[in-house]
Amino acid sequence: MNETIPQSEIRIPQLVAPLRERLFPNNEWVLIAVLLVECAIFGVTGENFFSASNAFEITRLSVEIGLLALVMTPIIITGGIDLSVGSMMGLAAVVLGGLWREAHLPMAVAAIATLLVGALGGALNAALITRLNFPPLIVTLGTFSLFRGVAEGLTRGIENYSGFSQQFLFLGQGYVGGLVPTQFFILIAAIAACWWWLHRTSYGRSLYAIGFSAEGARYAGIPVARRLFFIYVLSGLASSLAAIIYVAHLGQAKSDAGTGYELMAITAVVLGGASIFGGRGTVLGTVLGLFAIVILQNGLRLSAQPAELAGILTGVLLVATILLDRLSRRAQAQPRAQTISEGEEEVRNSQVAVLSAVILAAALLVVGGNWLLIRSLRQDLKNGAAQPNSTTSQTNGHKPVIAMMPKAKGDPYFVSCKQGADEAAKELGVELLWDGPTDLDPAKQNEVVEAWITRGVDVIAVSVENKVGISTVLRKAKEKGIKVITWDADAEKDARDFLIDQATPQGIGYTLTDEAARILGNKGDFAIITASLSAANQNEWIKYIKERLAEKYPDLHLVAVQPSEGDRDRAFSETQTVLKVYPNVKLIMAIAAPAVPGAAEAVKQSGRTDVKVTGLSLPNMNKPYVHDGVVESVVLWNTVDLGYLTVYAANALATGTLKRGDKELNAGRLGKIEVVDDEVRLGAPFIFNKENIDKFNF
Repeated sequence: MNETIPQSEIRIPQLVAPLRERLFPNNEWVLIAVLLVECAIFGVTGENFFSASNAFEITRLSVEIGLLALVMTPIIITGGIDLSVGSMMGLAAVVLGGLWREAHLPMAVAAIATLLVGALGGALNAALITRLNFPPLIVTLGTFSLFRGVAEGLTRGIENYSGFSQQFLFLGQGYVGGLVPTQFFILIAAIAACWWWLHRTSYGRSLYAIGFSAEGARYAGIPVARRLFFIYVLSGLASSLAAIIYVAHLGQAKSDAGTGYELMAITAVVLGGASIFGGRGTVLGTVLGLFAIVILQNGLRLSAQPAELAGILTGVLLVATILLDRLSRRAQAQPRAQTISEGEEEVRNSQVAVLSAVILAAALLVVGGNWLLIRSLRQDLKNGAAQPNSTTSQTNGHKPVIAMMPKAKGDPYFVSCKQGADEAAKELGVELLWDGPTDLDPAKQNEVVEAWITRGVDVIAVSVENKVGISTVLRKAKEKGIKVITWDADAEKDARDFLIDQATPQGIGYTLTDEAARILGNKGDFAIITASLSAANQNEWIKYIKERLAEKYPDLHLVAVQPSEGDRDRAFSETQTVLKVYPNVKLIMAIAAPAVPGAAEAVKQSGRTDVKVTGLSLPNMNKPYVHDGVVESVVLWNTVDLGYLTVYAANALATGTLKRGDKELNAGRLGKIEVVDDEVRLGAPFIFNKENIDKFNF
């Protein structure tokens, strides 16, 4: 017998997906919610976060990583990966600089050749993946090392190219109409082109088929090998374009360009909902993931919170996204009808909602907690600070905000400088912002300064890592009415108001040379271990060391200058190399704080009792080596006083009590400090040795 099924129980399969799934196929709405929460938090905690200039600045900071993320999207959609994009940036940057400076090619020709090099690098990846069927992870892990190694080989790991024309630098540093960064148009064009290609062409849609099943796509008539070959070539091309913009932005080309960028790009893509197993991903998701990361970094800086929180919160977001992807895949693997029941839909939505709530709660808890903590500390400082002296201006209720940046926050040298800076800030009752890269990174210095410009601080004080690279952004700060000071290492003169000089470069260079001559008895070979070859202050010292050698010590020979990149372990390995390559070297002169103990340890382990170490460093870092007789002496100044003087000078500049033409500055416990033209001088360097080093504790 036939039974009639009631009309109300008949389910008609949905031929069209719900609007939410069509707009956000990979739950991109979660990232939109995250972005809204980020903006809400930083709109309250960050100075000038909701401003047109900051909006464009966020876009400018997104360009290089954005280009890599956009080209990484189709690669991940096909189930692949490209770990070599950051290293290709380094190689492309070196090629660009070398062709322009060494081969004397016009910049346009050098740029085209650089793009070709990027395409060839991508073709190498593509050939190994498509012709030899090697896994993309293994191939690009190999070229990750290969490309970076070639870049370091071309420059010997120490060469960098700078001095580019203003027309070229405008590509990375210029603004259209004084507001819109020139790179903005490149990023917008790249996003539009990638979206159209991936979502509106059969070519782009075929990449999804490859990601779901390469074998199935092949049976469907899709030329899988050709498709994969093309996207990896495109990846190399985009990497070289990002390198060109990076060089124009920073003003220098070095082999370490793009270090770590591959991880940021992959994070943005995966955060945007692309499946690491292939077959799923959107340009919208990638762009949202990119801006979620960049806004987080920008907002933390404007809120005067530790920039390291960005890594923590990005990690939380990424792990949560991967968990969401795994839950979604499990749900899809379960047998189900063609239409999703209301109960199943409710479960899936609840999973997304719970994960979203966890993400947002974590972000709110960490960021909000830090903001409240900082507010509390600032209030304690205000209540407990000594009464401001006559050099402090708090008229109209305004307390000067001084933003001070070291070359590297973790360097013990700059940690000791911060002690003096904090002391002076407390005495004067000013607000001190201390931030900067965790290691020697000129690009990060530029980003921090840009954030301070947006925040509208009163004074920016920078210990400069790259003289050319940072000068443009410092000029921008001056144009905005912000006072600019350099300390420890100088920028170009027109980019700052005053230099806080620990001692004159000539005085430092001459003192180091005289000490080397004393140790070697006026003759012999020695080598220098510096920080990096782009470090402005070390280069000035080396210039005067060579000058002193030429005029007074003809029998002293400088045989090598090797970089340590401000890293003790690197100084250790470079010293070992010097001792092997130059067996006649009797003295290592290390002119970066971590380099002296690093060099001393290398000499000690070598058993070369005929080799001594001297240089610029902190007494506490070298006391054991001084007492062991490995380190003969340490040349330095009081680093605590340097930080102290910098804040006093910054405050005087902000309040109008320090001007060009002044002969002295009243600097608290330091008394009257000499001012010569646009330099505030701490004093002559001091020599620490076995007889006096235990009297000092910094």
